[in-house]
Amino acid sequence: MENTTAKEEPSATLMYRVERPIFNEGHIDSELLHRKKRTPKSCRRRIAEKFRCSSGKAKSVALSFLPIITWLPSYPLKKYLFGDIVSGISTGVMQLPQGLAYAMLAAVPPVFGLYSSFYPVLLYTFFGTSRHISVGTFAVISLMIGGVAVREAPDSMFAVNGTNASQIVNIETRDARRVEVVVALTTLVGIIQLVLGLLRFGFLAIYLTEPLVRGFTTAAAVHVSVSQLKYLLGVHTARFNGPLSVLHSLDAVFRNIASTNIATLIIGLVCSVFLYAVKDLNERFKKKLPIPIPGEIIVVIVSTGISYGMTMSENYGVEVVGKIPTGLLPPKIPDFSVLPNLFTDAIAIAVVGFSIAISLAKTFALKHGYSVDGNQELIALGLCNFLSSFFHTFVVTASMSRSLVQESTGGHTQIAGFLASILVLLVVVAIGFVFQPLPTTVLAAIIMVNLLGMFKQIRDIPALWRTSKIELTIWLVSFFASVLLGLDYGLVVAMGFAIFTVIYRTQCPKNVILGQIQDTGLYFDIDEYEEAEECSGIKIFQSNTSIYFANSDLYVSALKAKTGVDPAQLLSARKSQLKYAKRDTRGKKSVNHGSPSKKNAVVLLVIKEFATVDVKVVLAGCSRSLISDLRTLQFFSDPVTSDLIFPTIHDAVLHCQHWKDIPTCPEIL
Repeated sequence: MENTTAKEEPSATLMYRVERPIFNEGHIDSELLHRKKRTPKSCRRRIAEKFRCSSGKAKSVALSFLPIITWLPSYPLKKYLFGDIVSGISTGVMQLPQGLAYAMLAAVPPVFGLYSSFYPVLLYTFFGTSRHISVGTFAVISLMIGGVAVREAPDSMFAVNGTNASQIVNIETRDARRVEVVVALTTLVGIIQLVLGLLRFGFLAIYLTEPLVRGFTTAAAVHVSVSQLKYLLGVHTARFNGPLSVLHSLDAVFRNIASTNIATLIIGLVCSVFLYAVKDLNERFKKKLPIPIPGEIIVVIVSTGISYGMTMSENYGVEVVGKIPTGLLPPKIPDFSVLPNLFTDAIAIAVVGFSIAISLAKTFALKHGYSVDGNQELIALGLCNFLSSFFHTFVVTASMSRSLVQESTGGHTQIAGFLASILVLLVVVAIGFVFQPLPTTVLAAIIMVNLLGMFKQIRDIPALWRTSKIELTIWLVSFFASVLLGLDYGLVVAMGFAIFTVIYRTQCPKNVILGQIQDTGLYFDIDEYEEAEECSGIKIFQSNTSIYFANSDLYVSALKAKTGVDPAQLLSARKSQLKYAKRDTRGKKSVNHGSPSKKNAVVLLVIKEFATVDVKVVLAGCSRSLISDLRTLQFFSDPVTSDLIFPTIHDAVLHCQHWKDIPTCPEIL
């Protein structure tokens, strides 16, 4: 009979008193717990229930697939509309220059960045579950796309002989082919994300740990910055891809630094300083400013006007954006012939894009008290990329800088994103040609200043040094592998290393001997806490890892080392010292988790080995699912019975303390 009371003492300390018999698994299974009777369902019935269609189920599917249906009918116009309008305009103003700039990273003409800032953003309004993220072009993804485009359509494929036997590149043909490659890649990324979402693989993001992602994006910032140096300086170099591409790019820039275009450099530096100052002002006075100062669109408009008025392209040799067709291009089926070469890249881009989007979505959801569905986010991004690819876009994901603006300027729903896409559409349809004189060095300045937030992630290093050396190692490996090997190979190496650290943690667990806190049923590490005292004649061994094939031998070795009881040595000593009386030993051991089949073999082997030297082993703290697995594996037979398994360590200790013949050798728990 168990009697539990909790009452207020005069000292105002809440007391907890329990009086009950010592429980073991045999008693629990036969007397205390009785399983509920369930009628097992046939496989046919389960399949029929799974695929049965009803009006309620159809409605549920529609609501999950089109989240806009859940909130648009009850949209509070007076409360949300003004904030969403201001937020939409502010975000759209950022979308324009960033779309133009990130198209350069993707190795396609700037207008395709505008297309990618319209179609996917419009679609996400209907399919996304986040109210605050701004979907569209993003530096890291754009750079990964550009690497694929340059690899599949390098300059050398489009070289033609010049008048003096020098090689020149047919830019128009090259860009057309790169657009085909990028669009096909976007289609494949969309298909992968859509399939993963339908298969409920939204949990994939957890395998890209935060240190891995932050190290990877910091490395991507290095790649992006180096790739923009040639535009900032106005020098002409080839675009490099693959391992050591950063070093090759730097080498090419420094070899040609003597040909720097001074006018281009001055424009780029002035724009960079202005943009940095505006970002600093926006950050310092964000509580006082009704909306952030749109520094990017200001430098685009001003520099375009100056470039046009002074005809900088002709007079000073400043490279400009060039032709931007007015209006939208008709839809076109992607070139599927290149897909076999793009599959590996598409998987990496799909996973990284989703990881960035879901991490931002969860951040804003936590802040504003709502939830996002990882599987639906995968479906939403997949549809955005797949459907938009037929309209000449490249892969998109959430942008940190634009999402912060969309949220901070009063955005409440994706109506803000919808309005931002409409603003981009108006520019593309009506005044896209206005940006033709825009110097590319201005776009480079926009990109590089926007990377400052990513470079600040280097501050993670001292923080991780204090909290977790393993996570610090993951960050550093992810960073250096991605910088030196390229983003594609770097990501593979980083993920492989992260998986290796999981294995390492199971191979190097923390094994401790527990002691009791006096007059309590609490047990803690005796090496760490002064109050924890070992129970006389008992050793309580605890390991914080699961037992499986790779660490089973290490587990047994740790048990012997920590308890100081090695059956083989004791047997040898007994044979050589027959004059001493046999010593009775008893022991106990607690196990919590692990692979059932391997645990069955390992635990039986430990128990039998200790039994040869009269050490009795009991288990404590096993989960119900583990006990069920052990029963299925017919674990309970001599020398182990269910009476030697206890629900808590304290039950096991009391059992051993009240055993009839208490041994003189220490027991093991």
